[in-house]
Amino acid sequence: MSTVHVIDHPLIQHKLTLMRQIETGTKDFRELLNEIAMLMCYEVTRELPLEEVEIETPICKCKSKVIAGKKLGVVPILRAGLGMVEGFVKLVPACKVGHIGLYRDPETHMPVEYYCKLPADAQERELIVVDPMLATGGSSAAAIQFLKDRGCFNIKLVCLVGCPEGIEVLKNEHPDVDIYIAAIDEKLNEHKYIVPGLGDAGDRLFGTK
Repeated sequence: MSTVHVIDHPLIQHKLTLMRQIETGTKDFRELLNEIAMLMCYEVTRELPLEEVEIETPICKCKSKVIAGKKLGVVPILRAGLGMVEGFVKLVPACKVGHIGLYRDPETHMPVEYYCKLPADAQERELIVVDPMLATGGSSAAAIQFLKDRGCFNIKLVCLVGCPEGIEVLKNEHPDVDIYIAAIDEKLNEHKYIVPGLGDAGDRLFGTK
């Protein structure tokens, strides 16, 4: 069964509070999301496999450890997921970046795919799907299914804010995918927004309505 990891580091919680505030503008919102993504990346990658290599320091030769195998793949769900990519790339500059384009049908609230582009060797990498909000869970579940349909099965989901409804959907549809999240909020409202949430992450990130 999927494990939910709540990353409640004080720096993350502080920055998330700033992001939630209605008066926080686009520039600050974007910078805070990037910073939180970097802090979350540190925790998400804690169990990456290592291998020993021989190196030479200014003093002598020695054995030391590096990440084994293929580096990560980061897959943002467009649009809002783009705001989390830079934080991961800063810490893991050799990672590859794919993109999945989804939008939520305003009537059915179901995800509709319009774009999917992945690294050629995506099946050989650990893929981290990133999206700030885990609301209904529909978009995240669909994005993960698109990856599985293309032969990718080593997948994690990283979100900023979620709610019990979305988490339950992910756990039911993808019990093999662990969820990393900074905060689990109370519920969804009648418009399928997270309460208290932080509004529409994509609009706040890019200054749109």
